[in-house]
Amino acid sequence: MEEKKKKSVHKSEKEELEINEDMENQLPDVREIIVEKKVGFNYLEVILIMIITLIIGGFLGGFVNQFVNKTTKQDSAMVSDEFQEFLNTYEDIKENYYEEIDEGKMLSAGIKGMTEYLGDKYSVYMDEEETEDFNEQVEGKYVGIGTEIMQLEDGSVVVSNPFEGSPAAKAGLQAGDVIIRINDTDVTGMSSSEVSNLIKKSSDSTVDITVKRENEELTFTVQRETIEIESVDSSVFQMNNKKVGYIYISIFAANTDEQFEKALTALEEEKIDSLVIDVRSNSGGYLDCVTDIASLFLGKGKVIYQLDTKGIIEKVYDETKEKRDYPIAVLINSSSASASEILAAALKESYGAEVIGVNSYGKGTVQRAYQLESGATVKYTIQKWLTPEGNWINEVGVEPTLRVEMNPDYYQNPSDDTDNQLQEALKKVTE
Repeated sequence: MEEKKKKSVHKSEKEELEINEDMENQLPDVREIIVEKKVGFNYLEVILIMIITLIIGGFLGGFVNQFVNKTTKQDSAMVSDEFQEFLNTYEDIKENYYEEIDEGKMLSAGIKGMTEYLGDKYSVYMDEEETEDFNEQVEGKYVGIGTEIMQLEDGSVVVSNPFEGSPAAKAGLQAGDVIIRINDTDVTGMSSSEVSNLIKKSSDSTVDITVKRENEELTFTVQRETIEIESVDSSVFQMNNKKVGYIYISIFAANTDEQFEKALTALEEEKIDSLVIDVRSNSGGYLDCVTDIASLFLGKGKVIYQLDTKGIIEKVYDETKEKRDYPIAVLINSSSASASEILAAALKESYGAEVIGVNSYGKGTVQRAYQLESGATVKYTIQKWLTPEGNWINEVGVEPTLRVEMNPDYYQNPSDDTDNQLQEALKKVTE
């Protein structure tokens, strides 16, 4: 999905291609901390990894790497009786079931069953389509034409916002154009998701989009390109005769740290006196991204967070020479989750920043994602993370230093002036 760029503290900001007006407030949250992502594992390799992890545990500790890299039947026999039983059942069903079966789907169901057994809502099996959506969010880029499309109440799908400088804008698409055909396919009656997929999954480098504009039918040939999603927005506020830099982070994607550093440099060139970092409704992202952002502020040797791997605690330190010493406030709300909580806790406990708002979501675990050769992904929890002072915020959230509930008036008239949490942060850093 392509971009929907709007600062909002009461719903998660995402980069979308299709937005159904009836579903806009029900978009799924990421709420992940992805510590590591690997690509290219096949089904048997994942089964080996998970069976070893869940059943064998410490018994085969020294042999894990060997089993991850080898997937022959001989290896499976060496693993355990339980795993051999799994393979025997698979082979028996494949050979003797009375109807034709899809072996890939049966294996997918087996892997999904293992993740469901864990009883952990962050450990899941995602099919190819779910993986594509997930990857778009956390990678911070996608192949598309650079426009938002919406499905209206009458069922028509319209171009609502061609992004400035995007292939869609360059080709001549305009807001309000009703999409009636993609290449040679009539899209009348299709959902916005179906129209989106026709654009995104085209095998050609260009896509022909026919639209109805007023009473005229127009066709545009649009180049499909890699579009970088903007996950950082910045501005400068004046308060008490001081300049306050403001940076909003919508998600910690793979390229967010670069965008953040660029925005911070630009603000400091404007001679800001203090900074407000807004991670309200930020649902998480990559652990290394939030580590790099926190390292811009703390100073070498400061603890950013701690990792608890089955009772073994590892402190993660700022290893850079960079540091700042101006006042900082971090804005959080109940939808600030995962990586945003790490940043808020790190700046609170290792920098002395103010944290303003209400308790954050409370997700204190870290996931690893393995993308299979099939395009699906297995994602499961591998660690707890702790704050610099060793606190586990799971199901509790980061406690603000200044608790400020959002004024209901904001939701009726959203603006910087009615955003009382933002106004309190601006006051706090200019006292």
